[in-house]
Amino acid sequence: MYLLGLGVILLLLKWQGIGMVADWSWWWVLSPFVGAMLWWTWADWSGYTKRKAMERDDERKLERINRHRTALGQKPKTAPPPRRR
Repeated sequence: MYLLGLGVILLLLKWQGIGMVADWSWWWVLSPFVGAMLWWTWADWSGYTKRKAMERDDERKLERINRHRTALGQKPKTAPPPRRR
């Protein structure tokens, strides 16, 4: 996401002709978009995206369980051990 934001900023600076970015080649200005595309491709291919989504789901589930346990007057559960790859 950071690369995408950087790419948008550089694109706007190049388009408006502001600062030293106006003198850069278009290849340098557009390279953060290529980097973002490569990152997303790798993240999907390696399972990184799915693993992070599963971790978020596990955290939400534990928070929900702990809210209900606290409401019943029981001790909250501790975090489960991390998943193995």
